[in-house]
Amino acid sequence: MNGPKVSVTMPCYNCEDTVGLAVESILSQSYSNLELVAADDGSSDSTAAILREYAAEDSRLKLLFLDHQGVVGAANAAINASSGKYIARMDADDIALPERIARQSALLDQNSEVGLTACRVRFGGDSDKCAGYAHYVDWINTLVGADEISLNRFVEFPFANPSIMMRSDLIKQHGPFRDGDFPEDYELVLRWLEAGVEMRKVDEELLIWNDPPDRLSRNHPKYTVEAFYRIKSEYLYRWLKINCSTFPRVGVIGSGRTSRKRYRMLEQSGTQTAFYVDIDPRKVGKVIHGSMVIHRNEVPPPGDTFLLSYVASRGAREEVSEFLESRGYILGQHYLLVA
Repeated sequence: MNGPKVSVTMPCYNCEDTVGLAVESILSQSYSNLELVAADDGSSDSTAAILREYAAEDSRLKLLFLDHQGVVGAANAAINASSGKYIARMDADDIALPERIARQSALLDQNSEVGLTACRVRFGGDSDKCAGYAHYVDWINTLVGADEISLNRFVEFPFANPSIMMRSDLIKQHGPFRDGDFPEDYELVLRWLEAGVEMRKVDEELLIWNDPPDRLSRNHPKYTVEAFYRIKSEYLYRWLKINCSTFPRVGVIGSGRTSRKRYRMLEQSGTQTAFYVDIDPRKVGKVIHGSMVIHRNEVPPPGDTFLLSYVASRGAREEVSEFLESRGYILGQHYLLVA
């Protein structure tokens, strides 16, 4: 094969303080048959000048200079300019550890059935000040195998976006990132999983995922909790239509206001609420929008009604799974965790 085997794509926007380290972390990888396609998205600081300095020293750095269009446009422009068999994502404020590209490309080389891979990541923020984000990193690091990733896709986005590597032919087949009022990385993964693409991680920490206060996912409306639930509900409804034996009838674990608000997005698509499940004695026995709230000890046997757990408090997912599986429920067959 002519040209680099791996293309690392990196959107850049006003990242003069971090882009140098990000570039160095890719160009100093143990795996050298790569190119780094950096798309400067109309930066107004010295990002472009810094990129030019690095490009003058290493011909593997390929530069694109764009009018400002946002991260999706920049990411897709970098993909379109790539020539590798494998396309990796990278952010300009993160650090790839030296073996990242070698380990991920080896996984794809050795497992032809895998279309997208990622890795475990190291949280680069303040785990005390940003405890929620740190716990999220801990959670995604537990999802390594294909089944774990697939069955937990409706909880949250199961990857750190800049840790992803995918086959370029699948981008042509299933499409790149889409722009809209939703997180583009989560939408791509949901779309590809729906199409049957297998995804698996390298079971190693290969990226330092930093969490600066100006990170786009903290500040842009397309990355709000509501935006995640909107796109999640769209794909979840279609998954249920195919895989839920009691479709459109479902039971909803969690009858609180937040759980109901998030489930409402799915209900508007056409699911029918058989009942709500709760353990709060103040809620059990009440009727909400025509559906009874039952105690969880009253849930029917597995297979009677498919259950969706919208309980999102810390530790709740594990506790719900433990309880349901003690009753014979099987994840993906009788219930899903969706919060």
